Amino acid sequence: MKDKTANISSTSASILTLGTGWFPKTPGGLERYVYELIHTLAADKYQVELCGVGLPNTELNLPITLTNLASPDTSIWRRLWSIRKNFQQHRRSKPDAINLHFALYSFPILDILPKGVPITFNFHGPWASESKQEMVNNQLSIFMKRRLIEQTTYHRCDRFIVLSKAFGNILHKQYKVSWKQIHIIPGGVNIEKFQPNLLQTAARQQLGWPDSRPILFTSRRLVNRMGLDKLLAAIAIIKPKVPDVWLAIAGRGYLKTTLEQQAKALGLENNVKFLGFLPDEQLPIAYQAANLTVMPSQSFEGFGLAILESLACGTPVLCTPIGGMPEILQPFSPELITTSTEVSAIAEKLEQILLGQMPTPSRTDCRQYAATNFNWQKIGQQVRQVLLA
Repeated sequence: MKDKTANISSTSASILTLGTGWFPKTPGGLERYVYELIHTLAADKYQVELCGVGLPNTELNLPITLTNLASPDTSIWRRLWSIRKNFQQHRRSKPDAINLHFALYSFPILDILPKGVPITFNFHGPWASESKQEMVNNQLSIFMKRRLIEQTTYHRCDRFIVLSKAFGNILHKQYKVSWKQIHIIPGGVNIEKFQPNLLQTAARQQLGWPDSRPILFTSRRLVNRMGLDKLLAAIAIIKPKVPDVWLAIAGRGYLKTTLEQQAKALGLENNVKFLGFLPDEQLPIAYQAANLTVMPSQSFEGFGLAILESLACGTPVLCTPIGGMPEILQPFSPELITTSTEVSAIAEKLEQILLGQMPTPSRTDCRQYAATNFNWQKIGQQVRQVLLA
């Protein structure tokens, strides 16, 4: 088996990838992960085809073939039918490996995938459970997502990649996937894009942020499981001792109005700024402008890509003990993991950090840790070994 893998790797293997949307047009952790992965593989001279929904017609300068299977603006059933039809029409050659990333878009093509080709599924999270967590009350929908779509898709796959042991446990326990099939490979960060190349004052000036206040930053979807309501409550608790604290929240989601109302009710109009959608090119600037990045997630945080991005930019991160986030910070700075997901635990750590009662890692140390352990060249090599095994 080892000899066969070596031969495949040395002859510019072809890898067929099925993702979701196209980053940065479709922002999100899964989309960014797929985008960085296929570019890493292509840079290493692998023949990569990415299939997805809403993909552009061409991608310049890199040997990546993009195959758009459907429009994201169509109904879900029309989208799935289009995915199946277009996938059949575009099949020209048999790849050496297949890499799937989303059960819903994988489901329509399971029976027409090329036979005899190893299929690796990147498990980015329990789709049905996440829907339930966000109070999707249609029990039939949740049942179909898990029993029909997810389990059928996973049953067809040969091996799995998870970004953390926490999500490996979910895949094993909830979906009965054997640990022999599961490979734990953390996510990667683009260390060229995310780097500490600005002074904090310069970064703040570019964004129009306060130049002399302690700034917290978080980039999150505005949904329940991200814990932004608890972060706001924690800010209200520490405000009497740190009156000039300023929290910048980047992101969109259905809780936007609710969170804005909460901030107003807590008297935080001068302490919280809702940025809305933050363009991708401004994200490294925002990390560098902040004293601390905060990840107050309450559930299903399989990895925490924002942690790597912030560290690569030289900014320390505070996170709750949820999912894969502690697996990133525990070897580096375990004191930056809160004792629980409760408001009081978040407030306690924030107060200690902002009042200088607890030291945080230096800019240099943050950068070094991310660049050494999570750069895409290193992560990409591990993924390749699984895909082509």
